[in-house]
Amino acid sequence: MKIKLDYGKTGLDIRLPDSLNIDVVEPGYREGLPDQAAAIEDALLKPIDSRPLRDLVRQSGTIGIVFNDITRPTPYKIILPILLRELGNIPDERILLFNATGTHRANTQAELREMLGDEVVRRFRIIQNDALDKPSHKSVGTTKSGNEIWLHKEYLECDTRILTGFIEPHIFAGFSGGGKAAMPGLALLETVLRNHSVKNVDHLKATWGTTSGNPIYEEIRQAVSLAPPSFLLNVALNRKKEITAVFAGDFRKAHEQGCTYVKKNAMAAVEKPYDIVITTNSGYPLDLNLYQTIKGMSAAARIVKKGGSIVVAADCWDGIPDHGEYSKLLSEADSYESLLRTVRQEGFFRHDMWQVQLHGLICQKADVYFHSHNLSDEQIKRALLKPCSKIEETVEELLHKYGRDASICVMPEGPQTIPYISRDSLT
Repeated sequence: MKIKLDYGKTGLDIRLPDSLNIDVVEPGYREGLPDQAAAIEDALLKPIDSRPLRDLVRQSGTIGIVFNDITRPTPYKIILPILLRELGNIPDERILLFNATGTHRANTQAELREMLGDEVVRRFRIIQNDALDKPSHKSVGTTKSGNEIWLHKEYLECDTRILTGFIEPHIFAGFSGGGKAAMPGLALLETVLRNHSVKNVDHLKATWGTTSGNPIYEEIRQAVSLAPPSFLLNVALNRKKEITAVFAGDFRKAHEQGCTYVKKNAMAAVEKPYDIVITTNSGYPLDLNLYQTIKGMSAAARIVKKGGSIVVAADCWDGIPDHGEYSKLLSEADSYESLLRTVRQEGFFRHDMWQVQLHGLICQKADVYFHSHNLSDEQIKRALLKPCSKIEETVEELLHKYGRDASICVMPEGPQTIPYISRDSLT
C-alpha cells in the first residue's frame, strides 16, 4: 500500500505491506470553489449578521487588517487584493496590516513577501505583534476568569478593525480563525499565559473541535468582545490549500458558521483505538517546527491505545525552534514525568508552558517516534522522543512488539482531521 503523507512542500510517500491491518483516516474532501475570488467578493457584499464591509468603513479613519503569520496557509494573495479593493479609495497610509504572531517569532521580510505578495509589502505598513513588548499593548478590560486583556495599542486605535484567517481544528481552542487573530494574535504574553494556563489546558473541553464549555475558546471570545472587531473574513481550505467556503461578517456569527462547516468535514469516527498511529502535521507551513507538530501528535493521541505508538512525519525546517522557551523547557527535563511535574508546580508561569504540557501528556499515553530531515537524532532524543529514520522500518520494528495483526491507522493530513472513537461525542 502506497500512501502520500503531507510533509513539507513536497509530501512524503510511504509503502506498507498490503497484508497489514491498516485504516487510512482523512477529513472529508471538498473541491475548491470554481471562482475563489468571486466567492470572497460575494461574502463581503452579503455578510453574516452584518452590514457589507464597505458600509462600515469610515472614509476619514484608519483601518487595521489583521492577518495570520507564517504558520498558517491562508491564501492572502487571493484574499487581500479583493479586501483592499472593497475598502474603496482609502489612502495606503491609513491602512495598517497587523501580523498576528501571538507568541511566535516575527516573520522575515521574505516570509511576508511569500505570504502577502511584493506589492502589498511595498505599499503598506506592517506591524508584527511582539508579545514581550508591554508598552506596545494596552489593557482593554478583564474577563470573567480575571484575565486582564492586553492587546496591541495601534490595533485598538484603528477606527475599522478587520480580522482575517482560516478555520481549522485547533488542539485546545477548538478551532482556529475568528477572534484568535486578535487574542492571542495581538496579545501581550501575560494575557496569553493566563488563557493558556495549566488548568485550562487540562480541561476536558479544551480540545479539538469543541467550543461549548471550552474555557480557552470562551475566554478568547470574551477578550475580543472587550474591543470588538468591525468585521471578520475567514475561509475554509482543502488539502490543496484551495478555498472551499468563505465566512464573512460578525466575528461571532460568521466564525460559528465556519466552525460548523469545518467540523462536519474534519470529524472522522473510528471504531476503537489503534496500536500504531502514523500522522503528520499537515505539511507546509504548519510542520515548520516541532512546537507546531504537537498538533499532529495530539490528533493521533486521540485514537491510539494507552501504551501504543505514534509515528510522526514533519519537515521542521524551523527546528525545535530556538525562539520561545519550548526547547529550553524540554532540555531541562529528563522524562515526560518530570516535564509534567515542572509545569504543574504552583506559580509556574513561563512562555510555551502549554505546549510542553501537551507534549508530556502525549508521551504519557504513547511512545512517539519522530521522522524529520531537519532534526538530528540528538535533538529528537532531547525532546523526549524516539528518532525514526525510515517510517517503514519503524513500523516493522513495532510489529515485533504488537504482533503482525496489530491495528494501524494512517492520518495523511494530520490535525486537519478530528479523529474520535465512535462511542465518544464532540460538542
